[in-house]
Amino acid sequence: MQIIKRASIAGVAGYVPDYVLTNSMLEQMIDTNNEWITTRTGIQERRILKGEEMGTSVMAIEAVKDLLQKTATDPATVDLLICATITPDRITPATANIIAHAVGANRAFSYDLQAACSGFLYGLDTAAQFIASGRAQKVIVVGADKMSSITNYTDRATCILFGDGAGAVLVTAHDAASGYGIVDTICKADGAGQDLLYQKAGGSKLPASHATVDAQAHYIQQDGQNVFKAAVKAMSEVVLDIMANNHLTPADITYLVPHQANQRILQLVAERVAIPMEKVMLNIAKYGNTTAATIPLCLWDYEDKLKKGDKVIVTVFGGGFTWGAMYMVWGYDGVKAV
Repeated sequence: MQIIKRASIAGVAGYVPDYVLTNSMLEQMIDTNNEWITTRTGIQERRILKGEEMGTSVMAIEAVKDLLQKTATDPATVDLLICATITPDRITPATANIIAHAVGANRAFSYDLQAACSGFLYGLDTAAQFIASGRAQKVIVVGADKMSSITNYTDRATCILFGDGAGAVLVTAHDAASGYGIVDTICKADGAGQDLLYQKAGGSKLPASHATVDAQAHYIQQDGQNVFKAAVKAMSEVVLDIMANNHLTPADITYLVPHQANQRILQLVAERVAIPMEKVMLNIAKYGNTTAATIPLCLWDYEDKLKKGDKVIVTVFGGGFTWGAMYMVWGYDGVKAV
């Protein structure tokens, strides 16, 4: 009898820079204050990667090294490494290639995946498909972004939101009959949102030039109100869809793991899907929005609370627009970080 393989997270690790940018520090830089930021976003501080030529790979490499050590994984046994990021070290080579080389995963093929804040979920779903097909047995999925590199610190609407960080998971193959692992995923996209949350310059449409730099066109820009409404609607609907597809009630869910964009968004999503806030993973207060890193950093922070058999729903929303949800049954008892 053929054994059907299912992908399951076997370990999680994260890395955030030492430098802490607090709301009180931002008060000295722009016209804002701690109460205004906290009330509207829930963010109290964020981590910033400092130093010359310190790119996203610096954080990702540290997260993957820790992951390999925690899971006692020989890097030579990794089949595939996917890095979800919108702030690659360079356009080419892929940041994933840089990470794989640095950690000794030289047998793995690797590539970057760009889906903004949804990138990690897209990458995790891709890993699950490689494992289900038999093409891979061990996959590392990294979510990492140095958002400070594309943030305009004179724009109070965006600079209060973003931080830097990286998270990584090891995904391995298991017998689907065990009941553990990634059960179902819904990924969606709609290009109609392309001008509501975007980086105007730096691509082939508008390459870097003196004019684009002078116009501050390389920074992230967003229409906050419309993005807020779209995120609440999309994340709520896709969570309800995945619960319906898998005959789940709010009482069945151990944790909802939402993209950490804005605490008010997360509260509204939780309310609409009838999952109480005590079941919602939150770390936005200390990291801000780290884009592709928010989901793995949440899993990293909550790992010691996760137990084998816990029913977990992940949901994301990002620029483009991209969004989605994933239902998984957690496959191991988390260990407290040392």
